[in-house]
Amino acid sequence: MCYDQLRSLSEDEIIPPRTTRSPDENAVVVEDLRSRLAETQARLERARAREAELSRRLQEMKRFVSVMEILETYLKRRYQEQQQHVERLLSVIPQKL
Repeated sequence: MCYDQLRSLSEDEIIPPRTTRSPDENAVVVEDLRSRLAETQARLERARAREAELSRRLQEMKRFVSVMEILETYLKRRYQEQQQHVERLLSVIPQKL
């Protein structure tokens, strides 16, 4: 969610003053509230979609890291085996002084 899009509400917006409004004024207020509610719902929907996308990407990255760890373990083991093999070969060769 982008916090810069949020705005602070005045007390009048939270608790409207107790004045009598004409039906036209009430209709305007209701329409304004509906519009603000629709905006809030749209932002919430976008935030949920973004969260779902980030969750999907996180799971994908976790799988990637897991595969990399498996490869690292395999390559370390192969390297050690090759190193031991070379050491055995070198130990059989007679050394000249």
